[in-house]
Amino acid sequence: MSHLLPRFTRALAVTALLAFTLLVGAPATIASAASTVTNGGFETDAKGTATPTGWTTYSANGTGSAAYTESGGHSGSYRLTHYSASAYSVNTYQYLSGLTNGNYTLTAWVRSGGGQNSVYVGLTNCGGTDKKTYVPTMADGNWVRIVVATTVSNNQCTINLVSDAKAGNWANFDDISFTSGYASLAVRGGDVSSLQRGENLGGVYYNSSGTQQDALTILGNAGMNYARLRVWVNPADGFDNETQLLAMAKQVKAKGMGLLLDLHYSDTWTDPGKQAIPAAWAGYTLAQLETAVYNYSKQITADLVAQGTAPDMVQTGNEINAGMLWTYGSTSNWSQFAALLKSGISGVKAADSSAKIMLHIANGAADATDKAWYQNAVNYGVPFDLIGLSYYDYWHGPLDQLQTTLDDLAATFGKPVLVAETAYPWTLANGDSETNSVTATNTTLDAGYAATPAGQAANFRDVLSVVQAVPNGLGWGAFYWEPTWTVVSGNGWDPTNASSGDGWENQAMFDFSDKAMTVVNDYAAR
Repeated sequence: MSHLLPRFTRALAVTALLAFTLLVGAPATIASAASTVTNGGFETDAKGTATPTGWTTYSANGTGSAAYTESGGHSGSYRLTHYSASAYSVNTYQYLSGLTNGNYTLTAWVRSGGGQNSVYVGLTNCGGTDKKTYVPTMADGNWVRIVVATTVSNNQCTINLVSDAKAGNWANFDDISFTSGYASLAVRGGDVSSLQRGENLGGVYYNSSGTQQDALTILGNAGMNYARLRVWVNPADGFDNETQLLAMAKQVKAKGMGLLLDLHYSDTWTDPGKQAIPAAWAGYTLAQLETAVYNYSKQITADLVAQGTAPDMVQTGNEINAGMLWTYGSTSNWSQFAALLKSGISGVKAADSSAKIMLHIANGAADATDKAWYQNAVNYGVPFDLIGLSYYDYWHGPLDQLQTTLDDLAATFGKPVLVAETAYPWTLANGDSETNSVTATNTTLDAGYAATPAGQAANFRDVLSVVQAVPNGLGWGAFYWEPTWTVVSGNGWDPTNASSGDGWENQAMFDFSDKAMTVVNDYAAR
């Protein structure tokens, strides 16, 4: 009987594939399979081919002609296009067999004009959970690279390029590859620095089913596995001081989450436009500032370690494009700026040698500028482990520009890259008395992402996809900025004004009724 087992196993594999294809509406005929992608660049058949060599095209509703090859490839002469002047649903797929069991990553260059019910690249019939990555909407028409990772356990896998589209929607696919290794997304985080204050003032949160829960539970259940917490030296109202940091760090670690510590080295907000020296350090010389930064960094880190909540990552300064602790630490004098950075890093390492050091700047879509900044840090001997960038596409530019920057920085410096801040509005309405940071009059949104719950979710999802696709496993993840900063009286942005609103409630992950929105599902593991 043993001689029958190989044939029996093959029969089971075919039966499983047929079950899959019937579920997605594909035909009960299977193209000859190989263990590597055939015609991944769609160059074999030239223009106008509805079923390219190596691929099978199917539509459950008879609109298979919506899939065809045409000129204008990503790297070659041709691409696969999904388009029709009427509504269509199509799956262009390729079945791979004879695979060695293990981890694999599908890579695809894609672009889409948006508007589809669904458009994605997927892996099915691989022996485990089906996987997919949605195609980002590219209003500028440029290509982006996305990946889908899976574990093959039955020596086979099916690649799917899928569009469920409305009339006139289009998507392009090219340069499809399937290689060993698993492109993961290790960090799926959120900056929840304002959460404890909001809860102390009566803020409540509800999961998507309407059940009241604490916010970290809701986000953690959705898959958030990292939290970012800022700390100020001596804020006007105590908001974001060390006491609050330590209390919040206990909550974060109790949920099993990693911790990114954000040292602002100020009594208030710091960013590319403001980096004020704390009042307690006013009048210090450069040497005294170096000592203060060292001692403060060491103290904060040591206190976190002492209570069993050691930070996994520490950023020494927040959005320090133009330096910190002005004017001593301005980038107009990189030598002094670097000295202050090195003091902060030494302080952190003295308390916790295992903490990863992040250098964090804004504008994640400014490749040349960002690369020059990190090159200066290297030239001046600043030791760091991670590159952290803020990226808000309504301010900084479309996703392909983020991808160019992340890819280039990772390749140039050989260090992991993360999006340390990102967000997107789910509405342009105002939930409190404070003018929103992003409104219809002060910001031009990405045309590919509407200010709706679905648009917000798609934007964060696609930012995560771009980070995941950074080559060589150097795209570690992203942090959504202030997902829990909802409307709570007294929990405003201005520590000197208790009546201020936050101006960010239209970008939180909870609606004006404090109910979790679709975007929280983006935290799911990939």
